[in-house]
Amino acid sequence: MENKKVAVILSTYNGEKYIKNQIDSILNQTYKNIEIYVRDDGSKDNTIDILKEYEKQGKIKLYPKENVGFIKSFFECLSFCDDADYYAFCDQDDEWFPGKIERAVKFLKEKDDKKPLLYFADYDFYDDNMQFIAHSKSHKKGPSFRNAIVDCITLGINMVINKKTRDIMVDSKIEKSCGHDWTAYMICSGMGEVIYDRVPTLKYRRTGKNVSPAGKGFIAFQIWRIKKFFINDYFSNVKQELIEFEKLFGNQLKQEDEKLLTLFTNEKYNFLNSMKKVFYPKMFRQKFIDELMLRFVFLIGKL
Repeated sequence: MENKKVAVILSTYNGEKYIKNQIDSILNQTYKNIEIYVRDDGSKDNTIDILKEYEKQGKIKLYPKENVGFIKSFFECLSFCDDADYYAFCDQDDEWFPGKIERAVKFLKEKDDKKPLLYFADYDFYDDNMQFIAHSKSHKKGPSFRNAIVDCITLGINMVINKKTRDIMVDSKIEKSCGHDWTAYMICSGMGEVIYDRVPTLKYRRTGKNVSPAGKGFIAFQIWRIKKFFINDYFSNVKQELIEFEKLFGNQLKQEDEKLLTLFTNEKYNFLNSMKKVFYPKMFRQKFIDELMLRFVFLIGKL
């Protein structure tokens, strides 16, 4: 199985506190045919010095660059790295279980590699000191393109994609992505296959500064959601992402998925389209309460 090469794509920014633990957990994988590519996004602390030590030992390939934000940083690192069979995204402050990559390769190698493939697994929540908090809640309805239009259940930290997916992401010159992981999820759910493994494969450290809201308490999560969805211009960015996706890939989608996507890509508010989304017969989200909020967003024309 280890004739399959895996490139680990890591973007760092002021990650001196945890970066050693994360890199060591990658180096300690049971699967050994791995190369680690790190793009530093303009760190101001000692992250670069730590990374250079690993580079001197030949354990990573380092690209110190200017600050462009984590989305562009991941896309750039994906374009810098050498060819591989599979590509695993990685954050700077988690720790991987030893069998994470071996398990991903086991699932992926059974699939048709000529189409875009994405594997993702569950994870466990840990606190700042790596004390166990809880298991992530499994996504009962699982992945679908319908879900990918409005949500990204496949976090980059627990995701592995094949070369076909990587090439599409790099060659398409995507500019409006709301997340490298979200883009990969839309591509694979719309034009390929998404494999969901309900076994946890990593320790997801909640530091209080995480980009993702996963693991927040109910009240804290609702406050985060209101600020992001209704105060910030979040849905405008999502709409631009969907418009670009339709232009690039719309004609490669299944007819049902392409038709659904067009309901979200009108530049101006359209009452009829809004009502079609409000009363769409299938669920978009994984939970009923999230679905209710989403339908309200449709109703008021935010998305």
